[in-house]
Amino acid sequence: MNNTPRSSRIHIAIFGRRNAGKSSLINGITNQDIALVSEMAGTTTDPVYKAMEILPMGPVVIIDTAGIDDVGVVGELRIQKTKEVLNKTDMALIVTEVNTGIGEYERGLIKSIQEKEIPFLIVINKTDQMNGDKAALEIMQQQMTKTLKEYGAKGVFISAKTKDGIEELKERMSGITPKEVDPPLVGDLINKGDMVVLVTPIDSAAPKGRMILPQVQVIRDILDHDGFMVVCKETELQEALKNLTPPPRLVITDAQMFHQVSKMVPEEIPLTAFSILYARFKGDLQELVKGAEAVKSLKPGDNILIAEGCTHHQQKDDIGKVKIPNWLEREAGGSLNFTWVSGTKFEEDLSNYKLIIHCGACMHNRREMMHRIQRAKSQGVPIVNYGVFIAHSNRILERALKPFAGKTSVEFQSVLG
Repeated sequence: MNNTPRSSRIHIAIFGRRNAGKSSLINGITNQDIALVSEMAGTTTDPVYKAMEILPMGPVVIIDTAGIDDVGVVGELRIQKTKEVLNKTDMALIVTEVNTGIGEYERGLIKSIQEKEIPFLIVINKTDQMNGDKAALEIMQQQMTKTLKEYGAKGVFISAKTKDGIEELKERMSGITPKEVDPPLVGDLINKGDMVVLVTPIDSAAPKGRMILPQVQVIRDILDHDGFMVVCKETELQEALKNLTPPPRLVITDAQMFHQVSKMVPEEIPLTAFSILYARFKGDLQELVKGAEAVKSLKPGDNILIAEGCTHHQQKDDIGKVKIPNWLEREAGGSLNFTWVSGTKFEEDLSNYKLIIHCGACMHNRREMMHRIQRAKSQGVPIVNYGVFIAHSNRILERALKPFAGKTSVEFQSVLG
């Protein structure tokens, strides 16, 4: 992979009414004509994601959304899509016009954004419409600044058309950029000079000519923390371990190989899985471990939701469609009722489900995965990810969690004792 994955970029969402200048603002920030601009209200219909670099913030994803004042049945659907973007937003820009100010639509957005504790700025656009009247502009700025204080908000006055104020906006954005979007992946589990063995099966589901994202990111994180690594298939693992002196600090495997790999790796060598690393990297590991514990209480006929972050060509032994359902029914002792969702789709009402099984979320940013976990938790529905569940199913979850002892605030009382 040559570029920072979208899921690891800071997600900056731009909200506002139709024709407030959201797309023009994107062109102004990037100094490129990459967003379609029109005088016709409602040019942007669905959220549009644009990966780019903005200095000094670095790799970001700009999300251009439909107007929050859209109308009609289709307009309501667009507004719903716009509101859903908040669940993955790391920073929000609310765009309004000098002649409009903060009204009902903006107040509703501010409330939702503050409830989700998202850093945000109010961008007051189209200052060029003051026709160079500096006195009128100054009076308007004073009035708007007073209004902003009432909402605990900070604003920037710009003209996306003339680029006036764009540099100040970038500086303000840099000042509220989240310091760390994601927690550690593997770097806090190893020391400088440690050897790590990565077990990466090359099966029918592996992408041709490349590795999957979690494997790539773990490799990069080991290099960033001055570690060494051996990458091998499960068929070469025993030979690799035999040739390593001293033994590796850690072995990380594909979760589907847990049962096989655990038999090859001596108990004194820490062992975990890429998707368990991702459970902590993208979400709440403690909550996902609780979800694994809930598997024990499943009964035939229970409803199960299986959620995947990406759409992919399904194999005959697909992990989400075939393997996990089979393992779950083995645990429950009978047939279960499965519902599958993929991509950005995730149901609002989860109360009908006894358990949610989620993929590793390599295509989601951390904020979106945490939102899904919190939504499940608030509705009293256990949630577990693929790796944690597979380790539980193979009766080696306790061993797979031991590498995290002392390295995280998570306490696995029910698992580790």
